[in-house]
Amino acid sequence: MSARILIVDDLFPNVKLLETKLSLEYFDVLAAMNGPDAISICEKGLCDLVLLDVMMPGMDGFEVCRRLKRNPATAHLPVVMVTALDQPSDRLRGLDAGADDFLTKPIDDTALFARVRNLVRLKAVTDELRDRARASREFGIGDPLALAAAGDGQNASILLVEDRKNSAERLSAALNQHHRVTVVADPHDAMILATEGDFELTLVSLDLQGFDGLRLCSQVLSLDRTRTMPVMMIAEENDKARVIRGLEFGVHDYLMRPVDRNELVARVRTQVRRSRYSDTLRGAVQASMEMAVTDGLTGLHNRRYLDGHLAVLFDDAALRHRNVSMLMLDIDRFKSINDTYGHEAGDEVLRAFAGRVRLHTRVVDIVARYGGEEVVIILPDSEPEAAHVIAERIRERIEAVPFPIDQETREIHVTVSIGVACRHTDDKGPSDMLRRADLALYRAKSSGRNRVEAEAA
Repeated sequence: MSARILIVDDLFPNVKLLETKLSLEYFDVLAAMNGPDAISICEKGLCDLVLLDVMMPGMDGFEVCRRLKRNPATAHLPVVMVTALDQPSDRLRGLDAGADDFLTKPIDDTALFARVRNLVRLKAVTDELRDRARASREFGIGDPLALAAAGDGQNASILLVEDRKNSAERLSAALNQHHRVTVVADPHDAMILATEGDFELTLVSLDLQGFDGLRLCSQVLSLDRTRTMPVMMIAEENDKARVIRGLEFGVHDYLMRPVDRNELVARVRTQVRRSRYSDTLRGAVQASMEMAVTDGLTGLHNRRYLDGHLAVLFDDAALRHRNVSMLMLDIDRFKSINDTYGHEAGDEVLRAFAGRVRLHTRVVDIVARYGGEEVVIILPDSEPEAAHVIAERIRERIEAVPFPIDQETREIHVTVSIGVACRHTDDKGPSDMLRRADLALYRAKSSGRNRVEAEAA
């Protein structure tokens, strides 16, 4: 996967060296010689990943990283710090600033390319979520990007797969200060727990006794239930080849033994924060999708959803020679409710009416607000007689129990008229069935209301 890589370094030879290496791997390369220029490039959306030198005059790399991660417009950008500093405290400072990784000079090319490709792949998924989440602003959800960037990466539920007792105790002790850790030694039990539990991150030792830890990582990443959960490897110093392989197929991060507890905590926090960032965006996307097809007042499907699904359902029933029935409901004298008690009372009645109707329909039925106080119910695989029975049951339940209004301080009696129609073999489309249901509803209204009328024979 190609991408645009921003190299930030105040020394031109360092820039040219990295630029040459990355260009040979078919990456597009940009360069900035100082922190402010780097931030400007990132804010304009001109790069997919930042390789950031730490030691720069003026604004150093730590400060650049902090500013990028605090800005909702750039918080999603992967930042890899590149430096000659090799002390654990230096790595920790970079991770605390929000860096996604920390590479020490001289840079191992294989590790560099594996890490870059891994982070670029993750960013591509995040970019798609960001684009979709922006649409949720139109539905009044707020700014999902700012909300997503606000997470602290703490108090997560973590699965640790480690069969070395002493190592498991040290790792869990370090993490338990900020998270909830479940330790399991058997990889088969770990797989069951990962799929059945509600974990936000899995830590896997690669050298499990009698089992390939890398295979467990791949299994976790391959299942629908766990494919979006971050996975981190714990490896020996001489096992870099398998670490590189894990990064290539999607493992999110790794730690080398002996594990520095502060680096462990920092890397876990980074992964949890990034995962929650994506989860928040997914939630915004899902909410916007639901709001696009849901009536805001009643919670029923809206007219857009009905129009989009009715034709498909109708054509499928015709193809398979199955029945489809329709109920068209209209609250009797609804205008007088608004005129007498006010529109807020009318809204209360509509919400309660929708809930009561939903109680007497199946999961497979489509229940949609058609307009005003009208509701349409589509009943797949229902014969006219069965549809009439359902309509009569709904009518009875609406009439039987008064509707609360004025925040449940008063009650009023409400009735409903219902027209019933079914698909005919000579129907040209669902509009024919809709028309007959509407005519049946009109007869129910004109015949005294509070009744069910079937389509004319």
